[in-house]
Amino acid sequence: MKISGSYLMPFPQERTYSLLQDPEMLAQCMPGCEQLVKIADDIYQMKLKMALAAISGQFDGKISIADRIPPASFRLIVEGTGKIGFMKGNGLLNLSPRDNGTDVIYDGDVQVGGTMAAVGQRLIDTTARMMIKRFFDKLCEIAKG
Repeated sequence: MKISGSYLMPFPQERTYSLLQDPEMLAQCMPGCEQLVKIADDIYQMKLKMALAAISGQFDGKISIADRIPPASFRLIVEGTGKIGFMKGNGLLNLSPRDNGTDVIYDGDVQVGGTMAAVGQRLIDTTARMMIKRFFDKLCEIAKG
């Protein structure tokens, strides 16, 4: 499944890039994130609680950051498994300055399997978009405060 979109961050490009690279900030802002621990350069172990319709469960997995071009872009690679299935994602985030902040444009692919896949692509797509919006909203809220 393809996931793409954009979000306007009300911060300069360098600050936005820095916020998106901060593992403590990411852990606070990712919906359902219970733990994010650095295990190697640019690789983090995660524990994530996910709810999708009537299905919920915990995922253990990794988040990797690759292809960094500060402060313009980087790639996020996410993979996780749990009792309700698996997820794999790979997305490129491009940051471009705007008068009133920074446009974060994301484009990637997500694969899900197991029980989660049974709920249907439309619901997974809607949930993914909602989680991305919640992530960016929370990031802005914390960074402003």
